[in-house]
Amino acid sequence: MKIVYIAPLPPPINGHSLVSKAFYDALELDYDVKAINLSKKSFVEGVDSFGRIIEIIKILKDVWFNKKDASSIYLTISESLAGNLKDILIYLLCFNKLSKMYIHLHGGSIKKLLWDRHKALYFVNKFFIKRLGGIIISGESHLEIFSFVDRPKIHIVPNFAPDGMFVSEEHVKTKFLNLMPLRILYLSNFIEKKGYNELLEAYLTLDEIHKSQVTIDFAGRFESESQKQLFLQKLKGHSGIRYHGAVDDEMKRKLFAESHIFCLPTAFLEGQPISILEAYAAGCVVLTTGQSGILDIFTNEINGYQIQEKSPDSIKHTLEQILVTPQDMLPVALNNVRTAGRKHRISAYNSSLHNIIAVSKPNLKST
Repeated sequence: MKIVYIAPLPPPINGHSLVSKAFYDALELDYDVKAINLSKKSFVEGVDSFGRIIEIIKILKDVWFNKKDASSIYLTISESLAGNLKDILIYLLCFNKLSKMYIHLHGGSIKKLLWDRHKALYFVNKFFIKRLGGIIISGESHLEIFSFVDRPKIHIVPNFAPDGMFVSEEHVKTKFLNLMPLRILYLSNFIEKKGYNELLEAYLTLDEIHKSQVTIDFAGRFESESQKQLFLQKLKGHSGIRYHGAVDDEMKRKLFAESHIFCLPTAFLEGQPISILEAYAAGCVVLTTGQSGILDIFTNEINGYQIQEKSPDSIKHTLEQILVTPQDMLPVALNNVRTAGRKHRISAYNSSLHNIIAVSKPNLKST
């Protein structure tokens, strides 16, 4: 059985490429898998350079030559205009294989930000997607995106936290014995809509007593050096804030394991951010916004505290409230570890996807 696997693979590392690599590695153990890498170096959505045009042409050529003898085709779809046009070309190239194609949506913005604005594009997508073998989404909040598809064709597969991110309940209890300072972590790409500036502004507006009770670790990569330097300039003179840059897996595990709170004040229409599930696995309380995809995995005052998007004041107020009785966070952190262990293991994720797209028994790869 040959599977054509069309998805972004690291580098760079982000939530999308991380989950794509995990499933690819699992499939490759038993199947002949042809990977067609959709990754791009820039954070900018769409076609932002001539080089990217050449990359897309190569992607389409690889799809054409590899789809002929494919038993199954797996595609993670894009939510940008240019990316969606690329996906439509892939549907067209694979027209006689659409019943063996499975698409996976990792985000949650394609309907509101793309199809609702471009009705012609919506109807073209609808034409192809209704003919597919299946659609994979991460949570029930995204069912409405594919309301035109028969429900049995839509599969809900929640995202996962990598096994290496999990800590024991004893570790969680130990780290919450020492709550001064309260350690807060932001770990994501530094895109303005992810809310890193709002978190920084919230800290800067705390009074001096509250500032002395809090530290913030920022980690991730910037799109441009100028954005990075502007951010670093704001940190000067504030010993309670550290920027670690882009971190490797070992440093990421350390930061999560030592943090009490993970803050993702995103304004994106998110899917299920891997970083939130990593925070659960590491025994962190989560501060985040009420995006529909997030609310599939996050409940206010159960997994943490919901904050308003684009609102430093909301973050500041929440932190001040937490600092009144910080010991109240331990039951939340323990609940998050248990929830991640029960619902968000990589083994369950890979098994669910395997059962959807692998329509026949595996043929061992030839050696």
